[in-house]
Amino acid sequence: MSDNIKRIIVSNSNQLAEKGAEMFCEIAKKSISDRGRFVVAVSGGSTPRAMHGRLSQDPYISDAFWQNTHIFWVDERMVDFAHPDSNFGTARKDLLGKIPIPVNHIYPMPVMIPPKEGAERYQMTLKTFFQSIGQDDPVFDLILLGIGTDGHTASLFPEQAFTYSNQSWVISVKGGHPNVFRLTLTYVVLNRARHILFLVSGKDKALIVKSLFEDNTVDLPAKNIRPLRGTLTWLLDQEAASQLF
Repeated sequence: MSDNIKRIIVSNSNQLAEKGAEMFCEIAKKSISDRGRFVVAVSGGSTPRAMHGRLSQDPYISDAFWQNTHIFWVDERMVDFAHPDSNFGTARKDLLGKIPIPVNHIYPMPVMIPPKEGAERYQMTLKTFFQSIGQDDPVFDLILLGIGTDGHTASLFPEQAFTYSNQSWVISVKGGHPNVFRLTLTYVVLNRARHILFLVSGKDKALIVKSLFEDNTVDLPAKNIRPLRGTLTWLLDQEAASQLF
């Protein structure tokens, strides 16, 4: 394992949520100390929900770093925010509606427009924001990712790998469960992050985790997360890591 890749294994999903919240807070404070802001992209799914829930409680909810935090999304299903499959809608319930973050520091993906237009609009949102802080390219302080049992991450799916070869920052795809149109950040953005944190929980992820770590021949989206200059941390619970021993 290279120097910029770390693996942390904790006992259970509750400890994973706690450790994820601790790391989120540490990176936030360091980013604000270094650059005056913390810019993060979050993912949906069941595993991040537990961490979001932890962040919405003390001691994290009382921390001053929220005032200097900017939250973007890694991917989103193109459904109404009130829909149970909406990543933003879920985050709003679990986290955003509870933390003291300025409302104009929250950047949901546009979902109620045609997919291609949504991708173009969110790419412009990224361009406008990062240029306003003196960056031509999007460099997130932290990107939170998960993996599916098929090895997908964000909304980058194995069967659609051919669509990920362009240099767009945001693309529209159709797939996953449910099989709907989605917007997703691409490797071009993901691999530029200063910190990438995979959160992986549960026995159903054990085989894909083993494949990603031990089979150098696999070509899966999660395997293509390779930070250009940042760090990559895999935070696993014991069940997800059970096939590694």
